[in-house]
Amino acid sequence: MFATPKIPLSPKHHLYADMRNFLGVPNTLNVITNFPFLVVGVLGFVLCLQRNFFNIILRGELWGWALFYAGTAGVAFGSAYYHLKPDDNRVMWDTFPMMIAYSSLFSSFIVERMGEKIGLSSLFALLLFAFLSTAYGITYNDLRLCMAFQLIPSVAIPGMMYVFRPKYTHSRYWLFAAGIHVLAKFEGVADRKIYRVNRYIISGHSLEHLCLAIVPVLLSLMLMYRNMKFQRLGDHKERP
Repeated sequence: MFATPKIPLSPKHHLYADMRNFLGVPNTLNVITNFPFLVVGVLGFVLCLQRNFFNIILRGELWGWALFYAGTAGVAFGSAYYHLKPDDNRVMWDTFPMMIAYSSLFSSFIVERMGEKIGLSSLFALLLFAFLSTAYGITYNDLRLCMAFQLIPSVAIPGMMYVFRPKYTHSRYWLFAAGIHVLAKFEGVADRKIYRVNRYIISGHSLEHLCLAIVPVLLSLMLMYRNMKFQRLGDHKERP
């Protein structure tokens, strides 16, 4: 972070390629493409609480995954609210729910690969870091911490997959999700170029929303179909 220049918020940050207004809704496509987050987030949260649909064994996993789906649903509201009137005052409503989702997702992965105690400790640490990163961005007008935090899971998860043994089957879905996440970020960066290439039908940022919504879908499929390969010592004492 200290080797990179400060990345401040600027008016250009809020100028997206597609700012069309349909049926009186400002920035319509950037707003409505958040709806899939709400659907997947609410369904995933409800299914987590039912405990018999997803293959979730430990209490730490339940907390992590439930918070991930709650954060995903929160992204729908926060991002839609921001895109109705993009400005510096609203941008953190777009960012903070996403940071919560990233924190809980990464901690769920750590629970799976390294154990429940480490995973739960990392959950609280990551949530604290997410809050501090957001507060730092608002206070010092610097997005570096927030941007770095959003990229950590996509880099760390594939690397840790080859270091730590998977407790469940279908672990390749983690790689699929990380790949989709990286693709979505590229779509966001190429917002205007994608918009021009497809003849102004849909922008890269709107596609980024839709692509990111695929991530919880893939992970939900993983939770549905995975089976336990082995059990770590101590984990059986703390089932939900």
